[in-house]
Amino acid sequence: MTSDIILKLSQQVNTLLARDDVDGVVITHGTDTLDETAYFLNLTVKSDKPVVFTAAMRPATAISADGAMNLLEAVTVAADPNARGRGVMVVLNDRIGSARFATKTNATTLDTFKATEQGYLGIIVNGTPQFETRVEKVHTLRSVFDVRNLRKLPEVVIIYGYQDDPEYMYDAAISHHVDGIIYAGTGAGSVSVRSEAGIRKAEEAGIIVIRSSRTGNGVVPVDKGQPGLVADSLNPAKARILLMTALTQTKKPELIQHYFRTY
Repeated sequence: MTSDIILKLSQQVNTLLARDDVDGVVITHGTDTLDETAYFLNLTVKSDKPVVFTAAMRPATAISADGAMNLLEAVTVAADPNARGRGVMVVLNDRIGSARFATKTNATTLDTFKATEQGYLGIIVNGTPQFETRVEKVHTLRSVFDVRNLRKLPEVVIIYGYQDDPEYMYDAAISHHVDGIIYAGTGAGSVSVRSEAGIRKAEEAGIIVIRSSRTGNGVVPVDKGQPGLVADSLNPAKARILLMTALTQTKKPELIQHYFRTY
C-alpha cells in the first residue's frame, strides 16, 4: 500500500469516526504490510473510538480458512465498549494486538501477528473480548500528528545493513532528494564503516537518518559514537511510518528523537 493510499485511508477513517452514528471501524487488509498501515492510523486517528485491523492467512477456499472468524472477532472487538481508548488494534487468531507493537513474524502460520516482548492487549474467549493491558506509548487522541488536511507524506526510504554494505545506496537516496532514511542495522542498529560515511553524508545534505535494528526485537540505544537518531523499539518498517509522520511536523532532530521515544 502506497503512502498516498494510507494517507487517504486515515482521512476517511477520521471522517467516519467523527459521525455520531459510527461507534468504531473495522479494516480488512493484506497481511504483508498490515502492521505499517495500522501503525500509521495509530499515530493519526483523532478519536478514541476503536479502529481494528484484521486479515486472513488462508484463502477462503482452504480447509479451515480463518478469514470469516477473524472478521467476526474484529467486529466484536470494535463493538465492545472496553475497546475505546486503546489505540488502533490488530485482531487475528483470537488475539488482540496493539498496532504499536504487533507485527507479522511468520510467512504462513495463523498466529503470525505477535508482539514477542510486549505481548497482546487481550484475547477473545468464546466470542467475548477479554482485555488485559493498555499501551503507554502515545497514540490517537493524544498524538500531535494531524494529517486530515495533508495532501502528501514526506518520502522516507529504508537501507538495509549487512556485511560490506555499500555507501552508494546513500548517494542514490541523496540524489533522489528523499526526506528521511531508516537504516536497518545489524544487532542494536550497528553501523558499518561504509554506512557511517553514507549516513554522515546524508545528514550533511539535511536528511534525517534513523538507526533501527533488522533483528525485529529490542531497543536501539543512543550511542554518541554512531551517527543518526535511534528508532527505540520500532522495526525498520514502522520506523519509516513514524519518521514520515514526524516530518509533517518538524525537521528538528531533537524533537524527532522525542517522538521516537514516546510514540
